[in-house]
Amino acid sequence: PKNFQITQYDSPLCENGALTVAIEDDEREIAIERAHLEEDPGSLQHAGGSGGIDTAEYTRIDYNRAGVPLMEIVTEPDFRGPEEVRAFLAKLTEVLEYLDVFDSSRDGSLRVDANISLVPGEDVAADGTIGTATLAEADRTEVKNISSHKGAEKALAYEVTRQRNALQRDRTIEQETRHWDESRGVTVSMRSKEAEKDYRYFAEPDLPVLRVADRAEAIEIPELPDARRERFREEYGLSPAAARKLTSTRDVADFYERVADRFDPDVAASWVADTLLGELNYRDMRIGDIEGRLDGFVRLVELAETGEITEKNAEEVGLRAMLDEGLAPDDVIAREELGATDEDEIERAVETAIDENPGAVEDYHAGDDGALNFLVGQVMGATGGSADPGTVNQLLRDELDG
Repeated sequence: PKNFQITQYDSPLCENGALTVAIEDDEREIAIERAHLEEDPGSLQHAGGSGGIDTAEYTRIDYNRAGVPLMEIVTEPDFRGPEEVRAFLAKLTEVLEYLDVFDSSRDGSLRVDANISLVPGEDVAADGTIGTATLAEADRTEVKNISSHKGAEKALAYEVTRQRNALQRDRTIEQETRHWDESRGVTVSMRSKEAEKDYRYFAEPDLPVLRVADRAEAIEIPELPDARRERFREEYGLSPAAARKLTSTRDVADFYERVADRFDPDVAASWVADTLLGELNYRDMRIGDIEGRLDGFVRLVELAETGEITEKNAEEVGLRAMLDEGLAPDDVIAREELGATDEDEIERAVETAIDENPGAVEDYHAGDDGALNFLVGQVMGATGGSADPGTVNQLLRDELDG
């Protein structure tokens, strides 16, 4: 490493932006001062003791990432609380993933430096006065070593409590940089906070001028999450909750549209949002992890929707075998003998269930709906789960009410 960090000081790539964030039932616009490129300086690894920065016996420097480019996005001080910071980070990373410039699954892909100021008083006047101090006069604390949305919220919530307790005891909040210790849930003082002049910026004479205007104009922005969410609601008739779940990542949204092109949009939404994503979340997997098996999932939905196998078997046997073993749906059907039972066999199983369970039949006629569910279970067991539950239910009702 060259022992200094290159950063865009007075020539950022972007200035004066904003991001609209949903906060509970409200929307707020968070101003973005600038976005600029700089180099990753590397990372510190604290070892020995409890592993915390304040108890470590020694510290190693990892230069493996040194010099790797990163983008720093600087907001204005528009946040009113830790929960708004978490919501902003979630929205920002969602947009960046849609732009295909950010991968949240990569370790170290997100790092947050959060600045917080608390001063005496509660009500903010129109001139920015808070109690006897102003926002500009408040000494700020910078919190480092934050690597997640939740971590940012927790670190800032801790700082709010720490600073409030100090102010209530008439103590001064020093301008400093603090380290967020995730394992202990506390911030630890690192150093007094430098002023900007202490950073000692100087020009790098070996860097040529880079003109990006022409390239920027040629960039095509894809459909972003909010726009896609609204289109899904209008085009597919999805509920707000379903539209949000199905646009949580660009991969999920793309795949949903593939399934919705083949099946009813509501059916596709149920299979993708509830069934597939549920199984993936259980396995700590993402859509991108099963790219080569997505056609198999579409085939599985087709088999279930055409009645060739039951939905239960499609979900509990077919999908799990596809995810865990990489098997094609048709191979799973053949191996597990999941083909739908013919109607004659179902009717025989219905008759047997009625004949062998007179008590349940009597309870059904007495108005006990649970008795019908019991009989359905008997038929499903007799057919190895390959019968359609709806068909079984109707055949039982016809037989019992006839």
